[in-house]
Amino acid sequence: MARKKAARKLTAILAADVAGYSRLVALDEPETLARFSGHITGLFLPRVKAHEGRVIKTIGDGLLAEFGSVVEALQCAVEIQQAMAARNAKLPDDRRMDFRIGINAGDVVSQDGDIFGEGVNIAARLQALADPGGICISQRVHEDVRGRIDVGFEDMGLQHLKNMERPVKTYKICAGGARRVAGPAPLALPDKPSIAVLPLQNMSADRQQEYFADAIAEDLVTALSRWHSFFVIARNSSFTYKGRSVDVRQVGRELGIRYVLEGSVRKAEDRVRITLQLLDAATGAHIWAEKFDRDLVDILDLQDEITRQVVQAIEPALLQSENIRLGRKSISDYTAFDCYQRGMWHLDRVSADGYREAVKLFREAIARDPQLAQGYVGLSRILYGGATFYGWSERPDDDLRESLNAAAKAIELDPNDAYAHFAYAGAALYLGKHQAALEAAKRAVALNPNFAYGQLRLGQVLIYCGQPLDAIVPIEESIRHSPFDPQFGAMMGLLALARYQSKNYVDAAAQAERAIQHDFLAGYAILAASLARQGRLAEAHAALPAHLLEKALRDTPRLATYANPADRDHFVGGLNLAVGAASGVAG
Repeated sequence: MARKKAARKLTAILAADVAGYSRLVALDEPETLARFSGHITGLFLPRVKAHEGRVIKTIGDGLLAEFGSVVEALQCAVEIQQAMAARNAKLPDDRRMDFRIGINAGDVVSQDGDIFGEGVNIAARLQALADPGGICISQRVHEDVRGRIDVGFEDMGLQHLKNMERPVKTYKICAGGARRVAGPAPLALPDKPSIAVLPLQNMSADRQQEYFADAIAEDLVTALSRWHSFFVIARNSSFTYKGRSVDVRQVGRELGIRYVLEGSVRKAEDRVRITLQLLDAATGAHIWAEKFDRDLVDILDLQDEITRQVVQAIEPALLQSENIRLGRKSISDYTAFDCYQRGMWHLDRVSADGYREAVKLFREAIARDPQLAQGYVGLSRILYGGATFYGWSERPDDDLRESLNAAAKAIELDPNDAYAHFAYAGAALYLGKHQAALEAAKRAVALNPNFAYGQLRLGQVLIYCGQPLDAIVPIEESIRHSPFDPQFGAMMGLLALARYQSKNYVDAAAQAERAIQHDFLAGYAILAASLARQGRLAEAHAALPAHLLEKALRDTPRLATYANPADRDHFVGGLNLAVGAASGVAG
């Protein structure tokens, strides 16, 4: 039988598919197939017919339809999404079936009941850009339907669609009836280009090399953060996505950033292959990708090269600056640097065993390369942490002094290393050297304003220097740079303490409660003192069991000393009020 001759025509194309279809099939294949079929026959087919359209075909979890009018196509899509929202309302989140819909208008080839061509391909690409339960349209559709349908439009800009030669201006439909997933308000995008570096996937055969992939990603964060023209999400927040399969658009919404850098590391013998791609977090579109094959001996030069290319990809103005360098120290002894990387891997795990292993590795790094500034930074950080808030050190006083000396040596070797000044500020604060701690903390932030822990340290030092009002801004900035940090409880705890010492007891209590929710036990003491200062003595007494009060009073001098004894008296006095104690220093 002869095939009908192909014909060209202008038409409106609607492409739809199910978001997360594979996950639903894995949960319950028969139920998923039955529900999908039910939605097609009971919803899509009648709605398409009612708007004088024609379903071309269903493919797997998707559907393709055409309409003679773009207005009818969009009205049909809106009604379908509204109906799906109603159908999903009674289902648990993990059982809901959300469709994504894309609509384009263009020239297509029609043959044997099917349609082909660029117009169809664009509709399919727009469907992939749509949110679950959402609709994306091309500019051509937008021009024809604007003012003729009661919906809103969100301009998504030019999108570089897969296998499309020219970018397509795209719009998202804001239909009041479409289901929206409840959640926290999205973070506002910073004025600067903003980026998150996701943990790189370890593709090495040796699973013990996981630390290496982590270290490369962390070094990329540090290097990018040195550029004052970037807003960079801290490693501790971006690493919360480690081991998870996530949509970069979700990452962009949750972190409040515009770009995501992701990739993989494959290490074998003395060679390493690093594959990276930069993505637009709003759309998932590829911006830049590169593969690096190098000998391990030049790993730092490789990291500099990667950073320069990423910067140039997201900030075209930097293309004019051919002499841009990050200025990282060249390290000839890779084995020493490897020790440092392994030590940081153990430090980040925050355990007594990790503490002992990290101390050993940092000392080994310094022994193998006494000019390695990072080795001294790591040693300083692990020593003052073990000697103070973690209590792992067997000789805390000696370790604190060694911590300060190690940080000073790091600054001598690399005065532009923000981490070195950060470490020095911590050791100096715990030793009661408040002015030195304040100068070092300010220097760390000046060198790297994207350094979340640097901002946090500045806020901490300002509190203990008697400037709690000034401490609030840098602490809030640290939380903004790392909104999912594992130390979020401690961040909120310091913010609560700054509010308390500023005598803003209402906000102090609210923020202390948030710190407690994130397992920051010292938050109980701040909460109790804040409630007591408000005269809510019964609530304050209930908020802090006696054994926690004793621990708070015991640990306060060990954790940090106040430059002004009256500030310590103010805090301890609030604790005493919380338990109705007649003894101790009055508030």
